[in-house]
Amino acid sequence: MEQYGYSVLTLWQGIGIGIIGALLLAYFGARIWVWGIAFLLLVYCAGAPFWFLVVAALVTLTLVLPPLRRTLFTRPVMQTIKRMGLLPAISDTERVALEAGKVWVEGELFSGRPNWTRIREAPYPSLSSEERQFLNGPVQDLCDLVDDWKVWADRQFPDEAWRLMEQEKLFGMIIPKKYGGLGFSAMVNSAVVMKLQSHCSPLATTVMVPNSLGPAELLIHYGTQAQREWYLERLATGALLPAFALTEPGAGSDAGAIQAHGILFKDESGDIHIRLNWKKRYITLSTVADVLGVAFKLRDPDHLLGEQEDLGITCALVPSDTPGIKRGRRHDPLGVPFANAPFEGHDVVVPLEAIIGGEKGAGAGWRMLMESLAAGRGISLPASALGGSKAVYLGVSAHAAVRRQFGLPIGRFEGIEEPLARIGGFVYLMDAARVYTLGAIDSGETPAVVTAILKYNLTELSRKIINDGMDVMGGNAISSGPRNILAHHYISNPIAITVEGANILTRTLMIFGQGAMRCHPWAYKEILALDENDPVRFDRAFIGHIGHVVRNTARCLILGITHGHVARVPGRGVVRKYLRRLNWVSASFAFMADLAMASLGGALKRKEKITGRFADIFSWMYLASATLRRFEAEGMRKEDLPYFQWAMEYAFAEIQKAFEGLLANMRVPGFTWWVRGPALLWHRFNSFGRGPSDRLGHKVAQLMQTPGSQRDRIAAGVYLGKDRTRGLSRMEHAIDLVAGVRPIEAKVSKAVRSGALARKPKNTRFDRALEAGIISTEEAAQIREAAKAAWDAVQVDDFDEATYLRHHASTKTSEL
Repeated sequence: MEQYGYSVLTLWQGIGIGIIGALLLAYFGARIWVWGIAFLLLVYCAGAPFWFLVVAALVTLTLVLPPLRRTLFTRPVMQTIKRMGLLPAISDTERVALEAGKVWVEGELFSGRPNWTRIREAPYPSLSSEERQFLNGPVQDLCDLVDDWKVWADRQFPDEAWRLMEQEKLFGMIIPKKYGGLGFSAMVNSAVVMKLQSHCSPLATTVMVPNSLGPAELLIHYGTQAQREWYLERLATGALLPAFALTEPGAGSDAGAIQAHGILFKDESGDIHIRLNWKKRYITLSTVADVLGVAFKLRDPDHLLGEQEDLGITCALVPSDTPGIKRGRRHDPLGVPFANAPFEGHDVVVPLEAIIGGEKGAGAGWRMLMESLAAGRGISLPASALGGSKAVYLGVSAHAAVRRQFGLPIGRFEGIEEPLARIGGFVYLMDAARVYTLGAIDSGETPAVVTAILKYNLTELSRKIINDGMDVMGGNAISSGPRNILAHHYISNPIAITVEGANILTRTLMIFGQGAMRCHPWAYKEILALDENDPVRFDRAFIGHIGHVVRNTARCLILGITHGHVARVPGRGVVRKYLRRLNWVSASFAFMADLAMASLGGALKRKEKITGRFADIFSWMYLASATLRRFEAEGMRKEDLPYFQWAMEYAFAEIQKAFEGLLANMRVPGFTWWVRGPALLWHRFNSFGRGPSDRLGHKVAQLMQTPGSQRDRIAAGVYLGKDRTRGLSRMEHAIDLVAGVRPIEAKVSKAVRSGALARKPKNTRFDRALEAGIISTEEAAQIREAAKAAWDAVQVDDFDEATYLRHHASTKTSEL
């Protein structure tokens, strides 16, 4: 090459420097003009001929200067993409759903290069003393009034419970104080639902619904001032009980398919009214509600409001005594005794002012619903899932500690330790994700993708927890009666999984299907620019997207080879180790997401097995990030380290499993052989994680069975009554007594090993130890009290024939 001019590099040196330089520029995300300068410098140093330098300079200028680039490059690309349909078309309803809420830290995780300072400094709130007083006062009193077994047997709450809910404004927790409500934060709302759920699922549902998606939520954000002043104070005090009707037989997860309709017309006085017809189902509280929120499609055939005839989905408030409303039937959701029913309206006439937001709200219902759901699904259902899970955590760990088989507490068996560790690790992780997300909501964020992640994963993890709990407690879990602390959680668990969209569709359509558009830094911008035929915006987005792909390709390669160790991350110790691994995951995820979008184009959203695996990776990245945030926010307590590490290792194992599923099933034209062959083998060899070790699981299981401040802190927010003979309090009383006599048992065991006390008969060992003076009278009394409590804790209910038949007859009657 020297014959053409000056050269300081050989061919192979140039190639080597070029590859290394390109990797470094890509890894650090260099701007396009930096690439141009580096390319020209390399060409010059390699001794290229003058004509080649000129060509290289022209090409570089074409790509670096936006006006030239748009004319010669991006405009043709735009036309090609449109012609081939490489990017998915977005309908109006999809656009509203995509634009509902905001992108929060999930955008960092999707970027391939997360800003850990932002993620780690996001709020991680706690309850104030005033909020704790409310939980320990009115909410505790409400739980004391309600006997869960009687609620299930009688199919209703006592009148005193209804009065307390109204007096203490439990139906108005989210309503601002100026309208007579409590004005609580999402954090308190969640804590109340969690505590109620830990005690009585129907009670939690009854309080939860008015404080989630429904008339109050919509009125606060979208109602007219007159609507707020009339309704909110009455809703806050319970003078009006609300329900909201969205779901229909043909419109569940696809809420946009509702058939309920309303037609605008003028009455004889010339006033505009709406004639409504609907058939709804699964409407909670509709049988007892005084005011009903109804979502329907509004038409204006006479153009009373303007030129548009089909105005779209609209939300209106309808008093339950309005003529034409048909009620009185009941659903029976797995026997769980909360008010849930079909709900019909035939030629129901309401004034135009019934529309939430008044005339301006006509056709704006879909946006209202999507924006409210974006935040709402991160509060109630996750709290419900965690309330039941924490109850299982306490009850099952206590059972494992006091139940003996073969002379040992069953919690010491390795077969029992395994499900116990899952329960403990999941509860720690779930609470971390709940609080972290609530911090965002209370800070004004409405992270639609994150709340979908939270709803899906926490309800699914709660299902795993209750199943593990049932396995550990065995016969104590399947025998119905007041003593059974798991059965009602087990029965009601699937209901939360179906609410606000089936979990299957939340995973496959929302978390990644919408998340890819919302959280990707460039994809949605490209689609909007294409729709609006805007070459300037498209050029900016398309070039940014190319840079994003190049950067993450390099980061995926370098971080994969080094197992994430070259990543610059904040933190210290074990936190730093996990942040490096998450950086590696994020880069790999971003690379694979772009590969899938490029190879499948608009067909990607129909490849739900693929999008589901992407959703799993995305979910576990977020859950791991929230767990890291909790561990640091709580002072990196040494005693919590086993919980933290177990949760993190499980998260990385789930990420690894999802990646393997992607690589084994993705089709990439021309490169499928590489993805399913070498890439998959490399990924299995160089994995993100293998899951928690047996030793780590042992530590978690034993910590769960050790009474004290840590165990109480992990299960904080659960209802414990004063009566030590009932519910979780009975189990807590037993584990406290059993743990308290362990030193005494150890003293007796030592005497047996030394020969000071005969080994047999075993059932008289403590009596003989008392006679021999090995233990004192007080210690012997402690042993007897603990044994009595442990024996009582493992007893199950039985009924005489008349009571048994009467109970089942009343249940049967309530189902008809």
